Amino acid sequence: MRFTETELNGAWLIEALPISDERGSFARTFCAAEYTEHGLETNFVQHSVSHSVKKHTLRGLHFQSALHAEVKVVSCIGGAILDVIVDLRPNSPTYRRWTACELTASNNRRLYIPKGFAHGFQTLTEDAVVAYLISEFYNPQASTGVRWNDPAFAIAWPAEPTVLSEKDQAWPLLDKLPA
Repeated sequence: MRFTETELNGAWLIEALPISDERGSFARTFCAAEYTEHGLETNFVQHSVSHSVKKHTLRGLHFQSALHAEVKVVSCIGGAILDVIVDLRPNSPTYRRWTACELTASNNRRLYIPKGFAHGFQTLTEDAVVAYLISEFYNPQASTGVRWNDPAFAIAWPAEPTVLSEKDQAWPLLDKLPA
């Protein structure tokens, strides 16, 4: 695997390096030893999958509050997405900054998202399937988010969302989040 730190402190792009032969290919997508070597979380208590039917569906920006903050490793196993993360750690040198990367079923990339980041994505194809490794159990009382179009971030989404849940439309702006 190849580990490349993004411009956001603690967030990594992880690429599987497939070995190919006449049968096809084989690639390691997770290795506790290699994650540990880079100082990354290795204990993932939840593995989840989301399926978005329509192109330009937007999900996010989600996170769990501090006591239940989670590390996520996100990959796209069907179709393609633009995966977006925002650093919400007030003491971080990259606070309020965002980055995005294209994850597809064929590019073998995963995005490692540290605790304290909001996460969301927009589908670039129909029938996009996203897989998550998550370090903490889901806690509905800790589930929160910030608005996908918050001017504090000015995220350059590829298109206006075709599908956006009521919950995602209603998240507060960053400046309105409870302290």
